[in-house]
Amino acid sequence: MNGWKAKNYQESRLLASDIRNDKADQMSEIILMEDIAAQLVATSKGILAADESTGTITKRFDGIQTESTEDSRRDYREMLFTANGVSDYVSGVILYDETLRQSAKNGQRLADTLSAQGIIPGIKVDMGAKPLAFSEDELITEGLDGLRGRLAEYYELGARFAKWRAVISIGDAAPSEYCIETNAHALARYAALCQEANIVPIIEPEILMDGSHSIDECYAVTETTLKTVFDELYKQRVVLEQMLLKPNMVVSGKDCPEQASAEEVAAKTIYCFEQTVPVAVPGIVFLSGGQTEAQATANLNAMNQMDRHPWEISYSFGRGLQASALAAWRGKAENVSAAQEAFINRCKLTSAARDGNYSAEMESDT
Repeated sequence: MNGWKAKNYQESRLLASDIRNDKADQMSEIILMEDIAAQLVATSKGILAADESTGTITKRFDGIQTESTEDSRRDYREMLFTANGVSDYVSGVILYDETLRQSAKNGQRLADTLSAQGIIPGIKVDMGAKPLAFSEDELITEGLDGLRGRLAEYYELGARFAKWRAVISIGDAAPSEYCIETNAHALARYAALCQEANIVPIIEPEILMDGSHSIDECYAVTETTLKTVFDELYKQRVVLEQMLLKPNMVVSGKDCPEQASAEEVAAKTIYCFEQTVPVAVPGIVFLSGGQTEAQATANLNAMNQMDRHPWEISYSFGRGLQASALAAWRGKAENVSAAQEAFINRCKLTSAARDGNYSAEMESDT
């Protein structure tokens, strides 16, 4: 980048930051986005991703022979949010639009149930991945239309951070440069709109585990994707200190005959991020991404046992925190206590991994 471009990029970012600060000064109740980001990656804590779409959670309920209704979805999420001690391990919860608007059985809004425990409510704002025009079998995430208005409403409903997921697949001719660049541009536009609305954006470029690719292929695609994403974030004037990154770990494909160990996953993931993620980013909250609960926990632990890195290394797990609880619940009121216990046990193990204090033996002790 030549000096003229660098100067103008820097000036435009400072201008954008000044505009955000002026808005914050006008609204004394706004907590600085840097503080929200720091709270989300606090020591021993991470994020619960409870933002499954109606279609996705219906499939999971089908697996436990439970009908997916507005009430059953509310009951399930309320069960997680009210588990005893959840705030010891969960700093924030990503909600689905329906859940952000729902109330618990006692009449309290679910977002307020979280806030009362010191847990920050967040919101999924993308509209899902759809076929990318003129690119066979590749996807682009939609939802930018009307996002500014939706973010303003979500802020009023209590959301203080948001999430947007881009989906990148590895295949014979995938991903294309076109797919990576288009998704990176959408992620950056979303992030800028979030910061304009005083909402912390979580950037989620997910390289899917589906396929037989090696861990080295995953590394190459993850590196290229992250470089492209941060280039777009810079162009869109996104303040890195006011965002979090939610990436995949660098892992072998599900069908790869040679599955990498936790130590190899940790080493290649951290090295990849050292090459691509600026130190200004306060935290990296990994997704579990199709791994089992134990796999995701072991890999997270191995990363946190490595030499010091410049970012907080934490979690934003969906199935990686919920699978055991969902299986224990099975949609029955009499199973709520057992399901909450399973959920908190999983949270404890994941929290230990976030601090680098997990061991496989702990799985049999809970």
